[in-house]
Amino acid sequence: MPSPTVYRSGTVAIVGRPNVGKSTLLNTALRERLAIVTSTPQTTRDRILGVVRHGDAQIALIDTPGLHRPRSRLGRHMNSIAREAAREADAVIFMIAVPSERDELKPHPGDTTLLEAVGDPARVVFVINKVDRLADRSVLLAFIDAWSKLASFAAVVPISARRHDGVELVLGEVAKLLPERGAVYAEDFLTDRPVRFFASEFVREQIILATRQEVPHHVAVTIDRFDESGKVVHIEATIHCAKESQRPILLGAGGERIKSIGTAARRRIEEMVERQVNLKLWIEVDEAWQDSSESLGEFGYDGSGNVDGSDR
Repeated sequence: MPSPTVYRSGTVAIVGRPNVGKSTLLNTALRERLAIVTSTPQTTRDRILGVVRHGDAQIALIDTPGLHRPRSRLGRHMNSIAREAAREADAVIFMIAVPSERDELKPHPGDTTLLEAVGDPARVVFVINKVDRLADRSVLLAFIDAWSKLASFAAVVPISARRHDGVELVLGEVAKLLPERGAVYAEDFLTDRPVRFFASEFVREQIILATRQEVPHHVAVTIDRFDESGKVVHIEATIHCAKESQRPILLGAGGERIKSIGTAARRRIEEMVERQVNLKLWIEVDEAWQDSSESLGEFGYDGSGNVDGSDR
């Protein structure tokens, strides 16, 4: 008789330094644009859960902020989230970006420090992202050899998350590391975050894409009104910036920049809710909010994920 099918399920933390492609990996695995993605480091500020089914496994992927040298209370909060997720998960995707031919092939000190924090490499799938940018694949082999001398990972998988290359292999490897047990989440479950959380994230994403300089790291977005009782979803959001000089940057000439931010964010929200959305944005200056425990709590960076002003 054939052996019975073994079903596995569990959590997998995606950890790594900023800008290595963790959120892109999550979105590609889910086939859903759930996490916001930009080229700006530290775009992800909180953990984002996305559940994917792969063969006989249910994998709860957890996107985490990139580990970095913090300069504020917000930065320390982000690092704490990533480390906690790695400690609590059943398995870990330890993600780095492949070096260019001009870079040193030895592991970055920040990566080795993070690897020590992750713990047992036997529960780690080592993922090398952005291999599509390498013209000389011998660089990749040399890089893998350098890392293999540091730890014995459960698996090593080179990928290009942006090109959807190798992501299924990653899911297959992490599935092997999960406990043998039934599904934890319902079949149609995608994430534990409410739509209003993603509404605030989509606004922040467009701010990053529109400004790209100093403003992104100084901005938070809260949802003051979220009314989905009618045919049209009505949302009012406040953009909190840290300096008065950032207000005109966000507004743009004649208010054109804030208008374009709102238009692009509204379209992203409409994709998710599959309904028409009316989005209104306001700007407020909250100096030094990144180092204020009260402001961080109000803006949803206290671990609660709360971004709805009405629920404070």
